[in-house]
Amino acid sequence: MNTSFHAAKHQPGAKDLDGFRRAQRLAYDCAEAVAATLTPGVTERQAAKAMRTWVNDKGVDTWFHLPFAWFGDRSAFRGFKHPLQFFPTNRALAEGMPFILDCAPVVDGYTADIGYSGCLGDNPVLAKLRDDLAQHRALILERVNAGATQGEVYRAVDDLAGQQGYDNRHQAYPFGVIAHQVGHTEPRPRNTTAFGFGVGQVTTLLRSAIVAAPARRSPLWNRGRFSLHPPEPGLWAVEPHLGRGGVGAKFEELLVITDRGASWLDDDLPHVRRWHERGVA
Repeated sequence: MNTSFHAAKHQPGAKDLDGFRRAQRLAYDCAEAVAATLTPGVTERQAAKAMRTWVNDKGVDTWFHLPFAWFGDRSAFRGFKHPLQFFPTNRALAEGMPFILDCAPVVDGYTADIGYSGCLGDNPVLAKLRDDLAQHRALILERVNAGATQGEVYRAVDDLAGQQGYDNRHQAYPFGVIAHQVGHTEPRPRNTTAFGFGVGQVTTLLRSAIVAAPARRSPLWNRGRFSLHPPEPGLWAVEPHLGRGGVGAKFEELLVITDRGASWLDDDLPHVRRWHERGVA
């Protein structure tokens, strides 16, 4: 059975949730493991390759997208004008420099897409950004459960970021998305990627967008005219991304939406544990 992206009315069951949770934990374990190895002079390309190797060594070779790494002011997408600028570069890490690792493996057909923010050494601006993202996680869940539309949630995140003194950096992503729907797809005998994205997974996502367009709905969550409705039931990879100057930070994790309401798939994640340790959750 292919529950895939376009199953807008699909209610994820316990088996599905276990599969998505397993994929997400693998992705976060990968990001934490690679982050622990970063040293001055390591480049974005080397970090991205290390994530890919780590996941492959666990027996997983299918991707929604290949790993990304952004160092320094690239963590805030400063100066990004076209999609090719998102791909890893030879930017080298230095002491005090923020970084974001983004990893999206597909495990047994279940897609994860995560974002992990960190720093080599200390960076007080980044530390505050990472703390303040806790309010966005709570806000998104509260607004979705209150019945807000995708566009209303997007604007609420914008408003909170402004109150905190930050600017919205997820607007720099293609289509300005803060989230996108993910799903289960039948495992393929051979993983094929093009321009860094899994062909099968992206094809299904695009097919879903085409099918949903006449109803003015979309598996891409932004503040456009196709986001004037509450998010559809299913799994959504949500990634509020904030910046101040040359420092950017985000989390990205799966939000579960059913007819009964919304909840985060897993509260045992690195950023959530950090918030509890620092008393900001």
